[in-house]
Amino acid sequence: MTMKYITEYFPELTEFQIGQFSKLKSLYSDWNEKINVISRKDMNNFYSHHVLHSLAIAKIIKFKKDTKVLDVGTGGGFPGIPLAIMFPDVDFLLIDSIGKKIKVVDAVKESLYLSNVHTMHVRAENVEEKFDFIVSRAVTSFPQFLNFVKGKVSKKSFNDIHNGILYLKGGDFKDEIAGLKNVSVSEISDFFEDEFFETKKIIFFPK
Repeated sequence: MTMKYITEYFPELTEFQIGQFSKLKSLYSDWNEKINVISRKDMNNFYSHHVLHSLAIAKIIKFKKDTKVLDVGTGGGFPGIPLAIMFPDVDFLLIDSIGKKIKVVDAVKESLYLSNVHTMHVRAENVEEKFDFIVSRAVTSFPQFLNFVKGKVSKKSFNDIHNGILYLKGGDFKDEIAGLKNVSVSEISDFFEDEFFETKKIIFFPK
């Protein structure tokens, strides 16, 4: 899957955004030679496995201007960097407990002029701010993740869905969400046609 699939699934992108997305693969390829943030064999599927996967969240919600989003365990910047390109009027804080990964994110955001991206080398438990939404790509089991981000979602909502957690996860996790009220699961294969997405889902857990 190449960059052209991004524009097919998101035809509303501006020329500037298309340019930003187009630069991503070469930026990450260069950085991957120095710091391994993405599996080398996975670089062949960069736009589907990383960029489009991150953008599945944009099929669930169009974040409104001035929304505050926390990306926990961002790694090399996913899902935060693609979402920040998609929503330039939204404020993103990308955090990771591994400093060298934040170094890569900082370099990518500077190369793409992403003034709406901020970073911290910190664990989620030590972040003191509150956010409208918290996003992540399956850094741990969902119940454990809820413990990491407890008390970090602000109560006042102004988007089209309630403030809460949007969690990208694959496989069978029924046991992990059993007993949670109001939790909903979306199949990413409903949005994108690549076989990679057949087992990939988004957990939405509102505040």
